[in-house]
Amino acid sequence: MKPVHRGREEFGGRLRFLREDARLSGKELAAQLGWQGSKISKIEHGRQTPAVDDVTAWVQAVGGSPELLADLLADLRAVRLEYRTWSRLLRRGTAARQRAVAPLDTATSLIRAFEPAVIPGLLQTADYARHVLSSVVALRGVPADVPEGVRARLDRQAALYDSSKRFRFLLTEAALHYLVCPPATLRGQLDRLLAVAGLETVELAVIGFGAHLPYPAAHGFWLYDDKLALVDTISAELALRDQDDIELYERVFDALWNVAATGEAAVAIIGSATRSLASATDPERTPQPP
Repeated sequence: MKPVHRGREEFGGRLRFLREDARLSGKELAAQLGWQGSKISKIEHGRQTPAVDDVTAWVQAVGGSPELLADLLADLRAVRLEYRTWSRLLRRGTAARQRAVAPLDTATSLIRAFEPAVIPGLLQTADYARHVLSSVVALRGVPADVPEGVRARLDRQAALYDSSKRFRFLLTEAALHYLVCPPATLRGQLDRLLAVAGLETVELAVIGFGAHLPYPAAHGFWLYDDKLALVDTISAELALRDQDDIELYERVFDALWNVAATGEAAVAIIGSATRSLASATDPERTPQPP
């Protein structure tokens, strides 16, 4: 049985009271709306999240006011937002988390990712991923299964070679310079970016340091088709399914993409970051004290 979501349960209870106040049985309401009776039951008991059109039809069927409908739709947005703490998502380790996300990669035709401070997981080398996941384990005190987590993350990258899919990765130039790992590891990671940029399924864009931002790039997020937005915060992951929320993130993504360098211009920025890193770490190129 599908688990009950507390917010859905409370919302379904409000709809049930409306039905009962209108002196309609579940079967009568279902017939009026042209639904299966089981849909009424699932919504009322919190086993299914209704769509905006479902709530609108429900309120109209019970004779509710426009004000009531507006109030319910506002609450529906909150129900459709899933707040999942990292301590819970990672309670079984980093590998389990990677395996849990993998079906999303498989089921999605277009993945759009914006990362302002780190290379996206689907593009990470094994060594880079090892340092990133190690920092996650150290910060959150979750099971230390980094080698398994790295393997699971690399397994997900097979999706990049699926010709039926498209990926759009949007990075900031800062993400190419941040030393979340040793310099040698970062150099290998930048080489990997250049290789991935040549895949037919992948589009890569980099927001340069001098770009004029239409909106502040406050945090990273991933869009899965037009169905889901995943937003990472320090303490939790937000899963947004409301269409208004998704469209807002799509608008921000498109606006940022439009000021970013793409194609050869993006490759040039990555190459510049690689040369800058080499210059800063090569003792033969680094000025020595007298």
